[in-house]
Amino acid sequence: MSVRINQKKRSAVFIDLKTFEYKRALDFQLKVVQSKIDKPLTEDKIFFVEHPCVFTLGKRGGKENLSVSQDFLMSKNIEVIQTERGGNITCHCSGQAVLYPIVDLERSKISVKDFVHGLEEIMLRTAKDFHIDADRDIRNHGLWVGNAKIGSVGISIKKGISFHGLAMNINPDLEPFSWIIPCGIKNISMTSVKKELTAQNIKKDISMNQIKDAYIKHFSKVFNYSIIKKNET
Repeated sequence: MSVRINQKKRSAVFIDLKTFEYKRALDFQLKVVQSKIDKPLTEDKIFFVEHPCVFTLGKRGGKENLSVSQDFLMSKNIEVIQTERGGNITCHCSGQAVLYPIVDLERSKISVKDFVHGLEEIMLRTAKDFHIDADRDIRNHGLWVGNAKIGSVGISIKKGISFHGLAMNINPDLEPFSWIIPCGIKNISMTSVKKELTAQNIKKDISMNQIKDAYIKHFSKVFNYSIIKKNET
C-alpha cells in the first residue's frame, strides 16, 4: 500500500496518555488542534490512549443503535457522548488501543481519503505482526477478521488538521459491544487480538507497549514520518 504524500519526511511527537477519560481526551485534542491552527509550524502530535468504557456517537448519529436503556448505562457508569468524528456509534474501553493523530494534512499533502486508508493500513500491519489475518472491507471502513470487526477508524478535520483517529481491540471485555449495533452495521460481531489468538490456540499475551511500538513503526513507514516518543504532554 502506498499513500500519496510529500516526499519530505515530516516529524511528530508520540505521547502515551495511558488511561484517560474520553471527554478530557477530546478537550485535550481540541486544544492541540487550535494550537496548531494558531501556530501552523508546530510539530504534529500523536496520542496513544486507553479509555474507561464509553459509547460515542459520530456525525451519522447512532443513538438508535443503542440496545440498552439509559438506566442500564447509568448502572454501569457508562456515558453516551456525541462527537464530531465520522461514522456511527462505537464503544471505547480498557484493552482497546486508541491512536489520535493531530496531523496537518494540508501541509503534509495527505488527502483525507489517503489518511483514512493509511490509518487502516497501520492497524492491518499491526495485526499481521501478531499473526492475525485481518483485512479491509470495501463496504465499510475499519479492519476486519472475516465478518468480525477488530478495528475502527473515525476522524474529523478542522482547517486541514486531523483529530480523532483509530481504535483497535487488543484485549478488551467485548460484552459492551453487544449493547449496541457497532457502527450501525447489523449482523456483525466484534473481535480482538486476544480472541483471535485464542482461536488459533496461541497462548500469548500482547502488551499495550508492544502495540504502541507497532503503531509508531507503522505510522512512520506509512506516512513517511520521523517520530519522537515522549512520556508526558
